[in-house]
Amino acid sequence: MSTPAIGTDPRLRAALRRLDLRIVHRLEGLLHGEHLGLRLGPGSEAAEARLYQPGEDDVRHMDWAVTARTDTPHVRDLVADRELESWTLLDLSPSMDFGTGMYSKRDVAVGAMVAANLLTQQVGDRFGAHFLHRGRVRRWPARSGKEALLALLATVAAAPTGDVSSPNPNRATLADALDDMSRTRRRRGLRVVISDFLDTPAFGGEVPWERPLRMLSSRHQVLVVEVLDPRELDVPAVGDVAMRDPNTGRVRNVRLTRSVRERYRQAAGAQRSAIRGALRRCGVQHLTLRTDRDWVLDTARFVIHQRRTAHRLARHTPGAPR
Repeated sequence: MSTPAIGTDPRLRAALRRLDLRIVHRLEGLLHGEHLGLRLGPGSEAAEARLYQPGEDDVRHMDWAVTARTDTPHVRDLVADRELESWTLLDLSPSMDFGTGMYSKRDVAVGAMVAANLLTQQVGDRFGAHFLHRGRVRRWPARSGKEALLALLATVAAAPTGDVSSPNPNRATLADALDDMSRTRRRRGLRVVISDFLDTPAFGGEVPWERPLRMLSSRHQVLVVEVLDPRELDVPAVGDVAMRDPNTGRVRNVRLTRSVRERYRQAAGAQRSAIRGALRRCGVQHLTLRTDRDWVLDTARFVIHQRRTAHRLARHTPGAPR
């Protein structure tokens, strides 16, 4: 399936029409939208009750329930509703062109980007993107509306695929792209990071992208989409094969014996465990999509679970969105 087809797939829209990703972090901004703001101001979302100050407070904000319980006049402040600005970091490095399932990893990644934008768009919301492509970080400005989404898809579809012919020591990494997004997009909102995270060391060592991702999550609500192909977890017993590193172009002949395959499985499992551990330490939401599964269904299940979590959080957190 091609990239544009994923973006306009009616099955995707039908599956996601009744779903939405709940934004539980408070936002900042000047325009009115449908999400909680950081500061008090005109709006419709109730904050904490406090004592009424004669001559200063509007009697229309009187909290009669608290006043009746305490026999003391109380008012309830309102939190201004704000628009959401979401940014997606889409990894388009050569390893994302790989795929042995129904789709390539790049197809699934683009579909995840479209799904995230469809699921979060409300009144006044805008979305933009950063692309990690051929060792450079490219930026697409934040816009809103259907036409902007189609233009974003056209931009991704026009991005060339293929291997990097020679290694470049100055090429940008996922850690660099995360750091760039954290520095340039300071306004609070939703950040979606879509990658295969294959630069994660398997057996110990520092995870290069953990620190910038942790900095990003300290200010924003972050959703990480890990895109996975089954051949990255196991390889078949096919004898002698020529394996190529898509990022460097290096080719190595390998005989896939039983011991080699077992070591490969152990390394792949250790790498995925390192990825999960780093994401837990960063405190981000984590969705795994595979090229051999129905990623639309997996996305819908994740969103339903995330909505239930948001409801539980709202019941136990004063002033949280409902």
